Amino acid sequence: MLLSKRLIPTYGLIIIFLLSGFSLNAQDSSIPLNASIVHTDTLAVRPNVHNIDSLKSTIASGLIKGDTLKSVWTLLKLMDAYSHQAQYAKAYETVWSALTLVDSSDKKVIKSHIYRRLGAMYSYNKRKEEALKYLKMSLDIMKEQVEKGTMPKASLAHSYYTFSYTYRGLDEPEMAKKYLDSCYIYYGDVPDKIALPYLKFEESYVLREEQKYEEAMQTLAEIEPWFQNNTPSYLVLVYAYWAVIYKRLGNVDKTIEYYKKALIISDKYQSHIDFTPFIYEKLSDNYRQNGNYKEAYQCLNKARTLNAKFFDGRSQNNIPLMEIKNEYRLEKERQQEVIRQQRMEKLEQQDKILLLQRIILGTSLIFVVIIGFVYVKHIRSKHRAEKLLMQKTKALEMEQANELLETKNKELAASTLQLVEKDEFLKRLKTELRGEDGTVKVSEINRVLKSISVGNANNWEEFKLRFTDVNKNFYEKLNNTYPNLSQTDQKICALIKLNLSSKDMARLLGISTKSVHTTRHRLRKKMELQRSDNLEELISAL
Repeated sequence: MLLSKRLIPTYGLIIIFLLSGFSLNAQDSSIPLNASIVHTDTLAVRPNVHNIDSLKSTIASGLIKGDTLKSVWTLLKLMDAYSHQAQYAKAYETVWSALTLVDSSDKKVIKSHIYRRLGAMYSYNKRKEEALKYLKMSLDIMKEQVEKGTMPKASLAHSYYTFSYTYRGLDEPEMAKKYLDSCYIYYGDVPDKIALPYLKFEESYVLREEQKYEEAMQTLAEIEPWFQNNTPSYLVLVYAYWAVIYKRLGNVDKTIEYYKKALIISDKYQSHIDFTPFIYEKLSDNYRQNGNYKEAYQCLNKARTLNAKFFDGRSQNNIPLMEIKNEYRLEKERQQEVIRQQRMEKLEQQDKILLLQRIILGTSLIFVVIIGFVYVKHIRSKHRAEKLLMQKTKALEMEQANELLETKNKELAASTLQLVEKDEFLKRLKTELRGEDGTVKVSEINRVLKSISVGNANNWEEFKLRFTDVNKNFYEKLNNTYPNLSQTDQKICALIKLNLSSKDMARLLGISTKSVHTTRHRLRKKMELQRSDNLEELISAL
């Protein structure tokens, strides 16, 4: 991995820190020294390196070469080494250095490991709130990776195991049991799985606090051979917790025996040496209970000496000193605060721009609505004007059509009257021809009479053609409305349409006026009219 320009100053600080060798002495650790620290973004098991100088050299070399990921994993190994030698100030500084290196990267798994160890470091100082915060951050990352499918579910066992032994260190057995149960649920066959004896050790603590002493000791007896063959340094905790059970059972001799065994293992492997002051204090209490005051005094004096050496970092006077070691964390928090302020300013600026955009958009919408309203109103006014013009034009056309119709009807009526006069003339002529005696031949008279009759029929046909031309569809409407009317009835209706009198009708049709009245009466019956109905108005409407 290439060196990031932004992290070069950080690399320099870490290298200076590695070479300085300054130290503060503090607290207890119950993290197994051989707990797997991986070298990549997987959880593959890696060998432990106990030589602190060698680890420092590896880290410095990795940073110079730009191999940040390898340097981070080695920093975690160095942190574990410092922890088990009770150099907790250096361990604390080391884990923050590791977090600084990966804070801006996307290496989620290694961040989870760092948060887990950081939470454990805070738990040693009994700073429960900070410890649980970082442990939860670690667990959340692993859950996210499991949901994405980049990590197996069994990898969650590590996080739950860390919660369990943290609550053991905080002396909260119920919570320790809860997370231990979760650890067993997710425990599976993965390359970096926790060795089962470590879980059994946590289980023995829970059994002890539940006052199931026999089961607790049986569990410790089962795991003792495994630790003797694989991680003998962890027997410091195994024997010390075993001694507590004997103490509660009232067996002082066995209590002293197992505390001594724990001290021998600690001295031999230089492991959990921060735990030795606690053991010497307990030995002093048990020697005093047995009446061996000399041994009790020596153990108590030894405990005080070791407390001064290891545990001053836990005192109220030295806890602020640990806070001073948060240089990287505090600087990161300051940077995050600056970024947050910049983001807030950017968001405020975006809000202003968004507000301005909304105002412009709102104004534009209002303007468009007004324009649309005016346009629609204009279109409606234009439509109304066109509609009114069409109505006026249609009315004018209807008026002109009516006037034309009336004119043609008048012409038709005049023509009809002419026909009537013509028929009257022919009738007089016919009468005169019949009444005279003379030299006129009979055959000539018959011919004239015959032509007069034919002319009368032709006159009616000519009338019908001219009437139909003026009053289109009259006969069609008449036949559709009153289909049972005869030809004579239809002639009467046509003459009524022209407003001719009964006398004129009689002369035109060549019948008597009485016959016309009779035909009109019969016509009213066929049309099923009442006395109050006006025949002329009804026919005029057709």
